[in-house]
Amino acid sequence: MTAEARIDREQLSSLAASLGVSLDETALDRFDSYARMLCEWNEKINLTAITDPREVVVKHFADSLSLLQTTRIPQKAALIDVGTGAGFPGLALKIARPDLQVTLLDSTKKKLMVLGEISSALGLSVSLLHQRAEEAGRQACFREQFDIATARAVANLRELAEYCLPFVRVGGCFLAMKSAKTDAELEEAKAAIRLLGGKTTAVHTVALSEAGERTVIEIKKVSPTSARYPRPSAKIARNPLK
Repeated sequence: MTAEARIDREQLSSLAASLGVSLDETALDRFDSYARMLCEWNEKINLTAITDPREVVVKHFADSLSLLQTTRIPQKAALIDVGTGAGFPGLALKIARPDLQVTLLDSTKKKLMVLGEISSALGLSVSLLHQRAEEAGRQACFREQFDIATARAVANLRELAEYCLPFVRVGGCFLAMKSAKTDAELEEAKAAIRLLGGKTTAVHTVALSEAGERTVIEIKKVSPTSARYPRPSAKIARNPLK
């Protein structure tokens, strides 16, 4: 995707509609600008390997919006995107739902700097949090302060749950975005989810055009997370909760 290229707005509008999401002209303009600026910045900083306009629409934008099909996210909900990277799904959700109070967390400062520039250019207000998830999750100002935590990460669900559930207030939920085949991973993570105060309430499968299927695992926070968690990242990786 060159900096001059434009996304197919009709493609994005149609895909969003298939997910039950209506995008007005302002949102479509913002997604178009987002894609262009993402490409421009990607020439300087490695943000994403996906640069083809059609793939950006399907694998980044529509994929992010799939959360709005699977889960009823309340108006003005506080949402934290853990390991946001190039802003997916957090910034894409903010474009579609400007009412959301979105916090983008990442341990790479350069990526957050880019997202700050992009969100400002789009006229959107988001909070940028430059920290490791396991550190921020132990701080009172972030711990159990969010209605929704989400992550579109490659980490195993047991590890993701320990990183993300501490951010969620009781009654809120953690939305884990995973590939289509998750049965074994979910079974493996059951004990960890329970230890962290969560309960799996739904597993949604979403068809994403030629990109195949996405699974969204919905984990409700039913009790406070023990002060023992999250542990340092080395311990999480070395000794996953069982």
